Amino acid sequence: MKINLEKEPNNVVKLNIEIPAKTAVDEYNKAVRKVSEYVNIPGFRKGKAPRNLVEQHVGVDRIKHEALEKLLPAAFKEAIIQNKLDVISQPQVESYDFEVGKDLKVIATVELRPEVKLGEYKNMTVKVEEFSNPEDAFDKSLEGLLQRNAVFNLVVDRKSKNTDLVVMDFDGSVNGEKIQGGAAENYSLDLANSNFIPGFAEQLVGHKIGEEFDIKVEFPKEYHDKKLAGQPAIFKINLKEIKEKVLPELNDEFAQKVGNFKNVDELKADIQTFLDATKQKEDKKNADNAIFEKVLGSVKIDIQESMIEREAQSLLEEYKQRLAAQGYKWEEAIKAQGETELMKDLNNEALLRIKNSLVIDKIAQEENIKVDHEDLDRKIKEIETTYHMNRAEVLNQVKQNPAIFTSLSQQALNEKVVQFLAENNKVEFKKAEAPKAKAKPKAKTTK
Repeated sequence: MKINLEKEPNNVVKLNIEIPAKTAVDEYNKAVRKVSEYVNIPGFRKGKAPRNLVEQHVGVDRIKHEALEKLLPAAFKEAIIQNKLDVISQPQVESYDFEVGKDLKVIATVELRPEVKLGEYKNMTVKVEEFSNPEDAFDKSLEGLLQRNAVFNLVVDRKSKNTDLVVMDFDGSVNGEKIQGGAAENYSLDLANSNFIPGFAEQLVGHKIGEEFDIKVEFPKEYHDKKLAGQPAIFKINLKEIKEKVLPELNDEFAQKVGNFKNVDELKADIQTFLDATKQKEDKKNADNAIFEKVLGSVKIDIQESMIEREAQSLLEEYKQRLAAQGYKWEEAIKAQGETELMKDLNNEALLRIKNSLVIDKIAQEENIKVDHEDLDRKIKEIETTYHMNRAEVLNQVKQNPAIFTSLSQQALNEKVVQFLAENNKVEFKKAEAPKAKAKPKAKTTK
């Protein structure tokens, strides 16, 4: 077999392939026999009709097509291996000259992985802004723990407050028509943490048990149910109970109840340990990102548009699936964001994904970084923990869907390359700059 390559723009290679006549004829004859086995030709049993009658009955082009389906994959494979081509797409046939008894000539094109020219990626010094927990992080963490362990006690001698939990019946309507799913009995609502329509919880404040009243609200204009979006609504309320939130006392008994702590001091120490771990985690993430961004800044890659378009299409399908899972339609997303702007964002994300992947693969190649059994085992254990699955279930999923294995391998490779970059570059942390105070307005002068 003869193979000649022609380089074309945009990382495309044209393959000029000549398959020997004997190889082509042999495959053509096999195709004749195969086709004859499932066509009815008068006077002959299936598979027994002579070649010329089969050709007359089904047409030579159909037989050639059958033969090409066997010949081309093997020819393309040989061309790729022989020339060590790093392809990223299936070869596309542009034309072929298939005359039985002569060499088969095929012209096809295939896209190559873009060449990555790495700049500096080792022995760099990167300056990163140090992460700082908010000044009130400790107090808020402790307050949150108390809030999560609060109890609600029934009160009967006062009106409702915005910190209470109320139990009520409600029935909503828009323009005199009942709202589907807009009614409930004995519904509990924490007034301090309501996710109802804006203004709903606020109007439940200042009422007594047994009181019946109306609440008037307006659905947000961006509400997911377009029939209700922007519409005024009335909810009839029957207030049945008022419960006051009571926070537990911060003492050793509370510390023992919420965790394996002997006293309050151990509980506070645990909160501080968590905040310290958060800072360490954020510092590492920011350092890794800063190093990789600096590496990307000196990389040269010519990424073809077709590659970006395929990745953007894949992202689009993922986006549509997420929308559907949340109960939204693609048309609603277009209306909210605009198709041009949305596709621009997807193309930008596609370009970044491709660039990141190519750079990681190139560094792995240069530094001989490979994924081994232990790396994959670690990723499988992560799935077990995250999705509460046993190993047999995870392995069965991987076996049924090879894409999962590919994804896990790529994730493991990404992590190893990021770790390599962290170990071979220096990070200098700098304190975050304090917000600048607003300048005071100058005093006006009178003349």
